[in-house]
Amino acid sequence: MSESEEYLFDPSEFEMVEGRAIDLVEFFGEGGNIAPPREDHRSGYVAVIGRPNVGKSTFLNRVLGQKIAITSHKPQTTRDQILGIHTGENAQIIFLDTPGIHNPKNKLGKRMVQVAEDTISRDADVVLWLVDVNTPPTDEDRMISERLRILHSITPLPLLLIGFNKIDEWHKSDELLHQRAAEYRALLEWLMDENDDDGQEEIPIYPISAVSGQGLDDLLIDLREFLPEGPGYYPEEQVTNLNLRFLVTEAIREQALNLLHQEVPHSIAVGVTDWEERDENMTYIAATLYVERHSQKGIVLGQRGSMIKQIGQAARPQIEELVGTKVYLELWVKVLEKWRAKENLLHRMGYS
Repeated sequence: MSESEEYLFDPSEFEMVEGRAIDLVEFFGEGGNIAPPREDHRSGYVAVIGRPNVGKSTFLNRVLGQKIAITSHKPQTTRDQILGIHTGENAQIIFLDTPGIHNPKNKLGKRMVQVAEDTISRDADVVLWLVDVNTPPTDEDRMISERLRILHSITPLPLLLIGFNKIDEWHKSDELLHQRAAEYRALLEWLMDENDDDGQEEIPIYPISAVSGQGLDDLLIDLREFLPEGPGYYPEEQVTNLNLRFLVTEAIREQALNLLHQEVPHSIAVGVTDWEERDENMTYIAATLYVERHSQKGIVLGQRGSMIKQIGQAARPQIEELVGTKVYLELWVKVLEKWRAKENLLHRMGYS
């Protein structure tokens, strides 16, 4: 693995990580691949929201039957709206995995929360609020409820459901489960106000496990019924709108999250700087991990490059599965001071 020399910021290095979501019409052509409507076929968008580290990305990967969103025990893993497409015989459910809603500490954090709130108010036909059934409502859950109330006062919310995630870890009585449901419904009393013409009579709750798959079939059946009639907007075999370069950068960032500790992982951005198909069996990929401080650079590199080597070795199998060939992966580390706090750098790195 290679260690960088002193670095001067070059905006051209970020061209390959911009445009992380592919425009449907641009990618597939004007309407040519949108499936014709079938009788009683339903389609629409389901926004998956929740506090950080509650299992949103694990849920999306489980529903789709393959991994498109990175997962980590560390909070605030997802930075973008990630689109996952679940196509069944008579429905296409388009899930929008959002960044965790939290109290942001920098411009990147504010941007992540804004993405989540825009997804709720502008894109979704249904909102699925994932919570941890094993934990009473937290301050973060109460904050989400308040943000939803404010959004609802501006534009009526779409249908809101609660997903009791991690039900496979619940070992208490049914009576206590009903009590837990009442605790979370109490956060949404304002939505069940009979004087609110745009409110809901009840808040459906679905006990599920994103890890084991328990309860997901029932949830998918009901989600279909909640969506409007419409065609399949994406080809049946497509499961996401993310391009391959973005998925590669996320595979690298996931391993950095898993292997590094404390604040360093959240200071990391990844950009693919070179991609060359050397032959039908080998692809060369060079990527740079950007950090905010020189002290972080030393941690990411590790003693004699040991940590950056571990990150590369852990990421390579997933990247090879994505690319479909063997991969020669070269990783670099460079310092981009306080990039999370600078609007122009967030924009150039694709977080606009």
